[in-house]
Amino acid sequence: GYYADRWKKLLIPNSSPTKAYFDTSDQDPFCMYNYLLDITTWNKSIRRGFIKVKITDYAGNTVESEMNSEASTFQQYKRVKILTGFYQDVDKISKISLIFSTKTLIGPKHKLRILQMRLKSLNNPER
Repeated sequence: GYYADRWKKLLIPNSSPTKAYFDTSDQDPFCMYNYLLDITTWNKSIRRGFIKVKITDYAGNTVESEMNSEASTFQQYKRVKILTGFYQDVDKISKISLIFSTKTLIGPKHKLRILQMRLKSLNNPER
């Protein structure tokens, strides 16, 4: 990591173009652990909604992702990639749970049938 007051001197030598991404959150210690959820569904009808991810380690500790601000559209056999973040890091995942919500109070409840999913740590890509 870089100290906030020194990152420009370390990352932008000789005025070369550089992209910098900061993992921050509004909770102490201000870290956010980012994951990419790659999901393929097989519902015949289009589903639109939000996904919340829960991951559990082998000791039984569970962390829940923050809800995405934008709804995703799920179509049969189409891959959808969702960026999700956690306030805590989980090293060895034993269980992944998904919660699908349309955030509507009226109307029928819909299920999201998952054909395939992959959860990849962006902070630790070797996991």
